[in-house]
Parts: sequence; C-alpha cells; structure tokens
Amino acid sequence: MRPDDESRGMALKYLEISGGRPLFGEIQIQGSKNAALPILVSCILSEGTCRIENCPEIKDVEDTLQIMRELGCSTKRSGRTVYVNTSGISGWEIRATEASRIRSSVLFLGALLGRMGKAALPMPGGCAIGSRPVDLHQKALEQMGAVFRNGDQIQAECPLIQGGRIRLPFPSVGATENCLLACVLAKGESWIENPAREPEIDELCGFLNLRGARITRRADGSLRIQGVSRLEPGVWQIQADRIVAGTYLMAAACTGGSLCVSGCSRESLGAAAEVLRQMGAQVQNQEKRWAVAVRERLKGVPYIETRPYPEFPTDLQSPLMTALSVASGRSRIRETIFENRFSTAWELHKMGARIRVEGNLACIDGVRRLRGARIQAPDLRGGAALVLAGLQAEGITRIERTEYIERGYEDICRDLGSVGARIRVVQDAGG
Repeated sequence: MRPDDESRGMALKYLEISGGRPLFGEIQIQGSKNAALPILVSCILSEGTCRIENCPEIKDVEDTLQIMRELGCSTKRSGRTVYVNTSGISGWEIRATEASRIRSSVLFLGALLGRMGKAALPMPGGCAIGSRPVDLHQKALEQMGAVFRNGDQIQAECPLIQGGRIRLPFPSVGATENCLLACVLAKGESWIENPAREPEIDELCGFLNLRGARITRRADGSLRIQGVSRLEPGVWQIQADRIVAGTYLMAAACTGGSLCVSGCSRESLGAAAEVLRQMGAQVQNQEKRWAVAVRERLKGVPYIETRPYPEFPTDLQSPLMTALSVASGRSRIRETIFENRFSTAWELHKMGARIRVEGNLACIDGVRRLRGARIQAPDLRGGAALVLAGLQAEGITRIERTEYIERGYEDICRDLGSVGARIRVVQDAGG
C-alpha cells in the first residue's frame, strides 16, 4: 500500500504471522518470475500467438501484460497458461504507469527495437535496492547502431540493427537479455562477451531458438547469435522459481523444520544449498526435488558475499540475513550487486536482531529468538525475508506494504500455510 492510499482512508492490508512453529511438508514451486518476464516480452519479436505455460500469477507478470496490451497485443490468461497474440502490435512508446513500477520494463527496449525499429519508455522502476543504471543496456545497444535521446524518458531508434561484438563490463542479467532480444533479428552475426549465465538467460535462449533464432553459448560463456529474418510464435513451459524455492528452504531452516520443494534443478540451487550446509542444515537433492532438515540451532557463516551466477545470488541475501540473525555466532555478508539491499536489517532490528551495517558489509550477531513486531516490507526479497523472521519470532508479527511481496510470490500465505505456518492476510479498515 502506498502512503497516499492511507490518507484517503483505504483499508490497510498486512500479513499477520504467529511465529514459533516449525515447517514440515512439501511445496510445489511456482513458475519463475525472472524467466517469465523476458520470455513474455520476447513474444513481441514474432507475429501470431505464443502460449506460455506455468506462468506465475504475480503482479510483475500482470503489469508486463498490461504494457503489452497498451502496445496493441492481445493477452489471455487461463490459470497458469498465458496466451499472447502480437499480430496487432502498433505502438512503440510505453506510457503505462506499470513501466515505472517494474524493472523488467527496460527489456521492451531490445524487443521494440527488434520489431519496430524504435522505442520509448519511462525510466524503469521496481524495488529501491540500488541505482541499477540502464547505461549498460544503452551502451550495448548503441554498439548495434541504436541512437538514444534521454530526458524524462528513454528514447531509442534503430531502423536496421546491425550485428556486432558486444562486451559487457559486468554480467548484467537485464543487459544480456536486452542484447539477445535486439540481436536475434539483427543483420549479421553478434557476439555477447561476459554475458550473465543465470538459468533464466539460457531459458530465454531456448525459447528464442525454438521459434527460429540461432543462439549458442560457447565454452567460455559468451553468446553467439546469428541474426534471422523472422521468428515464429511458440509454446514454452516456464521453469520453477529458484529464488522462491531458496526462500522456502531457508524458512524451514530458520524455524527448525523439515521441508521439500520440487521443480528446481541441482545447478540452480547449488550455491544456496552449500550455504545451508555450512549453517548445519541437512540438505539433499534428487533430480528436481530438494529437501532440508534442521535438528539443532543454525550456525553462523563467517563470511559470504553475493556474486553473479553460479555464486550465491543477491536475491537470496535478505532471506539469508534473517536465517543468520537467529544462528549462533557472528556472520558477515558482503553485498556486491545492489548497494541498497541491506534495508531489511532496519526492520529486523525492530524484532531484536543484532545487525551492524557498514557500507556493503553486514555483521550479524545471532540471537536465539526474534520478537514479533509491526514492520514494513522494504522491497520484494526483503519482504519475503521479514516473513521468515515472523515465522521464527515469538509472538505476533504484522508486515505492511505487502504489494512488494506480491510482485514475486504467487501466494506466500497459501504456500507456507500448507506446511504449518500460521500466516494470514488482514484487511484493517482503520489503518
């Protein structure tokens, strides 16, 4: 909920959690947010109807579909299956308010340049976890012939995209995706050096190749794209969300429970599983089924830092901070991706956590138990981390600004409630 909503007397929605109950059971993990968004945007590159299965029912997906409708696409959802018909696309300028709420709106740059030869959109939004500049995207697309004019919005034009060699100074997921979306219909051959290696990148490549693109990942990790004249529509099933899965495994760990999650490959959760093992959790993997069990109090981790895949993901840093806040001993986390991703610490302080933040380093002295409190989700992953804190805490925890959590988790109350959590959504008419 936004502050101006409260001033208009609207009901305040919050999560209420009664903590202290270990989680036991199994959760089937939803489709991946970070895979679904670029795959949906990529539908723009062909005419006809694409069918996307296992597409998560989350706010970011709905905002993306709304942007596509305003561009002239037609969309239909039937459960977790989404149909996108792009034959009627006529627009290239995005004015929708949804674009200012989601970071993934920047991906329309590459897709619209590839399909329409020009694009204009507001500065992308999303969580306030850091600057996340778009200059990486812009400089990469400029190497393909795009001309930018930036003011209140991002404007780009490139009637004929030329293939070329693009080297990213940092393996940005979004910049890699934007380059791919622009390159597949470019004239000639393109190379993307130092691209991101996240599973969601390879999934996007798989969907594009299914539709006629010619993308290969080389042994050194670089991507080679041979431009084609057109793409066909296609059908794709979104993989399970590894960040949601990791969040729930950490929820079981910090409550002293035993939980299975299904749908994620061994590689996708490898770094998170290794950290949980260092903390004393028993972690097992069989095909796409992960199980975690904790019999004793978690142990702190002397030092860990977030890094691009396949290292420990920044998206799981906040849930890890919650788990370490109730682990024995001192832990340190260095955040190397987003400079503002420690805002969760200030809310955990209200619950009795002992966390000291110095720049991009957080020092955590674990306590045995957190205390319930009234707190606010600072961002998507931070909101999920506070849910974990409430599950472990003594007493009642109330979490406001739940719209952040809804951006990436289909129904966190349904999922965690099915394995023993006492969690519910409350509408407080009095605010």
